[in-house]
Amino acid sequence: MDVAAIDRFEASRDRLASLAYRLLGSAADAEDAVQDTFVRWQAADRGYVAAPEAWLTKVVTNLCLDRLRSAQARHERASGVWLPEPLLQGDLMLGPADTFEQRESVSLAVLTLMERLSPNERAAYVLREAFSYSHAEIAGILDITESASQQHVHRARRRVAAERRRGGEADPATARRVVEEFLAAATSGRTERLVALLTDDATAVSDGAGLARRLLRYKTRERIASFVRAGFKPTPAKRRLAGGSPALHIALVNGSPAVIAVVDDQVVGTVAFEVRDGKVASLQGIAATDRLTRLNQAWRQHEPGAPAINAW
Repeated sequence: MDVAAIDRFEASRDRLASLAYRLLGSAADAEDAVQDTFVRWQAADRGYVAAPEAWLTKVVTNLCLDRLRSAQARHERASGVWLPEPLLQGDLMLGPADTFEQRESVSLAVLTLMERLSPNERAAYVLREAFSYSHAEIAGILDITESASQQHVHRARRRVAAERRRGGEADPATARRVVEEFLAAATSGRTERLVALLTDDATAVSDGAGLARRLLRYKTRERIASFVRAGFKPTPAKRRLAGGSPALHIALVNGSPAVIAVVDDQVVGTVAFEVRDGKVASLQGIAATDRLTRLNQAWRQHEPGAPAINAW
C-alpha cells in the first residue's frame, strides 16, 4: 500500500474508532472493527473509490453491524452481564463532543439504553445524532431508503427518550460537587443523606465487582442508598479482592463524573454518575477487569489530582 493511502486512512482512524465505539460500546471491539476496515482498505481497488471518507464509514459501520448481529454478541448482550466499557475523558475514541446530542450519545447511560435498539436503529441514531449525517447519507451507508432511515432515527429517539427524563445538562463544577457530597455520604454511612441526593426516579446498576452472574439493578432511592452504603463500606475481603486499599479519585468518564478506585496506579473499579437537576439520576458500577483495560492505559498516562479519599 502506498504512503498516501495509509495517510488517508490514518486521517480517519480516530473518527472511525469513535463511530465504532458508539455502535459497539466496547473499545476493544471498536479497535478490531477499525483494524478490519484497514485490511479492507488495503485490499480495495482505491482507484474506484470516489469518496474515501464515505467508503471507510460504510465499511466500519457494516462491520459493527455484523458484530452486533452475530450469535456471540447476541449471547453476550442478552446474558445480563453486559455493560459498556468506560473511557477516561480525553480519550480520542470518545469523539465529537461539541453538541449536547454528541455528548449524550457517548454517555454510559445512553450506550446502555442503545442495547435495546435494533442494529439498524442504533446505527442510524448514532450516525444522525453524533455525526450529523443526512438521511440520504445514512441510507447509502446502511443500504436502505431515506424513509427507512427517518423511521429508524425516529424510533430510536423515542425509545431512548422513553427511558430518560431529561433535566438541564449539569455543568461540570456542579456535577463534581454533587458526586463529592455523594461519596462523602457513602463512606460515612449517612444513608439518609444518600437518599436526599438521589432523584425520585434514580437507578443503579453494577456488575458486582465483576463477579456477579447477572447485573445487579436497583430502582428505589432507599434500595440504591443501601446498596451504595454497603458497596462503599470497606472490609478486609474487599481490600483483598482489590489487591490493597484503593485511593478514590473523582474524574470524568464518558463525559460524566465518576469515582475511580486505584491501587498502585491500577484502576480496580469505577462508579460513573449521571447528575440531573443537582441530584444523582443514575449510577453504573464497573469492576470487571476486561472492561477496564483501556481506562487503565489512559490512567497511567494521566496526571490525576489529589484523591478524594487517600486510602479506602
